Amino acid sequence: MEQFKEIMKGAKLIAKKELSGYFSTPIGYIVISVFLVIAGFLFFSTFFLYGQAELRAYFELLPLLFAFVIPAITMRLFAEERNTGSFEMLMTLPLSTIQVVAGKILAATLFASIMISPTLVYAVSVAFVGSPDIGPVIGGYLGAVLLAAAYASIGVFASSMTKNQIVAFIIGFAICIVLSLITKFLYFISPKLVSLFEYISADYHFQNIARGVVDSRNIIYFASVIVISSMASIYQLEVKR
Repeated sequence: MEQFKEIMKGAKLIAKKELSGYFSTPIGYIVISVFLVIAGFLFFSTFFLYGQAELRAYFELLPLLFAFVIPAITMRLFAEERNTGSFEMLMTLPLSTIQVVAGKILAATLFASIMISPTLVYAVSVAFVGSPDIGPVIGGYLGAVLLAAAYASIGVFASSMTKNQIVAFIIGFAICIVLSLITKFLYFISPKLVSLFEYISADYHFQNIARGVVDSRNIIYFASVIVISSMASIYQLEVKR
């Protein structure tokens, strides 16, 4: 526990720096605006066109939205540092590599959480005009934070592999979109392998939580993705140090 506290102490310093960096340029505001426009379309198209006061369409497509948006958030985190030469300075700070990686993932996850927070207005609207089941709404937002953390860890890993931000985005997007879409192709997979591909799918675990049922297997899946991606990032940084 003491070791965890020490890791998070350094990670918070990195996260604070990166989070302020997101809002010091127009890019952070543009990313949030684009996300809210798309999320708003998904919610209001269901609300006005079909007369349904629910968040189902929003949560169903959230993994696809995150697969595109979160690699865009994370692509600069190490790639820019290496391209501008500030990476060497970063690695000379009295912080361990794991603290640096954890701080970058924490910053991207907090940014994504801030990004989705205005959509809570949709949930409040649904509560006023209908009688929604509160479990799936809470589960949906809990799952969204876990999904954001998992995709942020993948994006940080992609950024640690290259100094080119576009390449980092493509690598991160490719991994995240596969994890989001893999369950859409189960019809083409042998029945013996369906359960394996379902377990690999981030969308499968997110949708389980978004139904309001929090199963430990889903939590373990997201924790595993974060740990494996973090270890891969640490390895990349140590090799290139």
